[in-house]
Amino acid sequence: MRADDAERDVPPPPGKAPFLLVGLVGIGLLAWGAYGHWQRDVAASATLERIKSLVPQVRTVTAEKAEGSLDLVLPGEMQAFTSAAIAARATGYIAERPVDIGSRVRAGDLLLRIAAPDLDQQLAQAEAQVGQLKAQLLQAQAQVEQARANVNLANLTNNRTTTLAVQGWASRQNADTSQAGVLSQAATLAAAEAGVKVATANIMSQQAVVDRLKALTAFERVVAPFDGVVTVRNVDVGDLVRADNGGTPLLSIDQDSILRITVNVPQNDSVGIRPGVKAVITVPQIPDRAFDGFVERSSVALNAASRTLTAQVDVPNPDRLLRAGFYAYVTLKIPRTEPAVAVPAEATVFNSKGLQVAQVGDDDRVTWRTVTVRRDLGRTLELESGLSADSRIVYSPPPDLRDGQPIERVKTPPVPEPMRSAQR
Repeated sequence: MRADDAERDVPPPPGKAPFLLVGLVGIGLLAWGAYGHWQRDVAASATLERIKSLVPQVRTVTAEKAEGSLDLVLPGEMQAFTSAAIAARATGYIAERPVDIGSRVRAGDLLLRIAAPDLDQQLAQAEAQVGQLKAQLLQAQAQVEQARANVNLANLTNNRTTTLAVQGWASRQNADTSQAGVLSQAATLAAAEAGVKVATANIMSQQAVVDRLKALTAFERVVAPFDGVVTVRNVDVGDLVRADNGGTPLLSIDQDSILRITVNVPQNDSVGIRPGVKAVITVPQIPDRAFDGFVERSSVALNAASRTLTAQVDVPNPDRLLRAGFYAYVTLKIPRTEPAVAVPAEATVFNSKGLQVAQVGDDDRVTWRTVTVRRDLGRTLELESGLSADSRIVYSPPPDLRDGQPIERVKTPPVPEPMRSAQR
C-alpha cells in the first residue's frame, strides 16, 4: 500500500462542537437540580415559617376543684340480714306444715308440728317417777317423825333408869342399857333424816329429767325465730325427722326487712371507710330506683392477698322490693381527706416527660405542665400535683402543640358527667 493511500484512511480528529454540547447539557442539568433544590428549600422555609406563625384553634376547659365526698362504685351481692337453717330437736313424723317457700312469718309463728309419741311417753313415765319419789319422800319424813318420837322416849326412859340406879332401886346395867338405847335411837333418827335428803335429791334429779323431756317436747312445735320469709323447705307431712341429725335442715328463713351488702374497698379508699358512711345502691333490674344505705361495719384490717377492706352496707327494705342474692352496685360517699383538682382524661398527654396537660395563660400561650394522678375515675382524673384549680387547659391538645405557642380558643366542650359526679 502506498503512503498517500494510508494517510487518506486515517479519520480526521473530532471537532469542539460535541464537547461543547455535552458541557452545555451538564451545565443545564446542574442548573435544573440547583433550581429544584432552591425551590424545595424555599418551600420548606415557608412551611416552617407557617408552622412557627400558626395559631391553632383549640378547645379549653377549666380545671375544677374536687370537693365534697368521693363517689366510689363497687359491685356487691345482697344478703339477708339474718338467715336461719332450722333443724329438728325432736324425733318423730311431720304432722303439720302450715308454711311453704315464700310464706311470710312472724316470730313465734308455727312452721312445723312434729308428732313424737315416744317422747311423750318418756315424759309421762318421768313424771310418774317423780310422783313415786315424792311418795318415798313422805315415807322418809314419816320415819323421821317416828325416829324423833323414839329418841324422846329413849331419853325419858334413860332419865328414869338413871335416877333409880342412883337411888339403888335399879341395877347399873339397866342404866347403861337405857343410855345405849338413847344413842341407838339418835342414830336411827340421823339415818331417817339422811333418807329424807336422799329422797329430796332423787326428786330433784328426776325433776331435771322431766324438765329436759318437757323442753324436748316443746320442740315438737317448730316456730319462727324472727320475722322473715321461708326460702327453703325440705320436708313434707309424713316425713320422718331425727333429732340432731346434722344433715339437711327442715326449713330456711331469711330476714329481709334489712339486707346487707359486702363490698371490698381498695386500699387507696379504705382510710375513709367507717360506720355511718352513706351509700347509694342501684340494681340493674330496677333501673328507675336508688336505695339508700349506710356502712355499718368493716373488717378494719385489710386482706393481705387482695389489699382490700371488707365492708358491709345495711340497706333498709321495708317494701320488700330488694331480694337476697341480687347483684347490685354500691356507690360509697367517701369523705375526702383533702380537696383535689379534677380534669378530663382527654386533656392529658403522655410523652417522654410523663403525663402532662397544656395550660393556657392569660396571654393565650400554652405552657406544658407535668402532673401526678391521685385517682383515675375513667373519663376524669383527680390530680395530686402539677396544676391548680381554676386553671385553663387545652381539651384534647394536638400532638404538635409547642411550649409557648399561642392558641385561639373555641367553644368549650361540656364537662364529662363523671367529672361532675366526682366533685359532689
